[in-house]
Amino acid sequence: MFQAIIEDRNAPKVEKSIDGYSGFLFYDDNGRPLVAMHWQHRFNHMVGRYNDIYRVQMPNITPHVCRHTYCSNMAKSGMNPKTLQYLKGHSDISVTMNVYTHIGFDDAEEELKRMEEFRKAQAEVEQKKEKPMSQKMFKVV
Repeated sequence: MFQAIIEDRNAPKVEKSIDGYSGFLFYDDNGRPLVAMHWQHRFNHMVGRYNDIYRVQMPNITPHVCRHTYCSNMAKSGMNPKTLQYLKGHSDISVTMNVYTHIGFDDAEEELKRMEEFRKAQAEVEQKKEKPMSQKMFKVV
């Protein structure tokens, strides 16, 4: 998928290579790849504009916060933890699961409900000795 995104982007006139990496998605006006500082500036600008307009203030949001949000959302969706670790570039799964993945009470409650639905479906199958009518309780991984 990433390769398709790279191929579909508006490629620069000259493809930059920095520390052996190329195929950057975003460039500044001078044709240099955008770095974390650029994104932090854009986030600060967006939050500042929002806070100038609205009474309820938005907290400081950074690109790094988006890494945590992405990791948490992918874990909640059922992504294989080792795949998530690979995508995040973490050398140790404990960093992915214990630092970047944030799960709360609502998430635990939802998982327990899903497990209860699974238990009921399993009991139905055992009782009727046939397949259940619905497979919605089975999470695709």
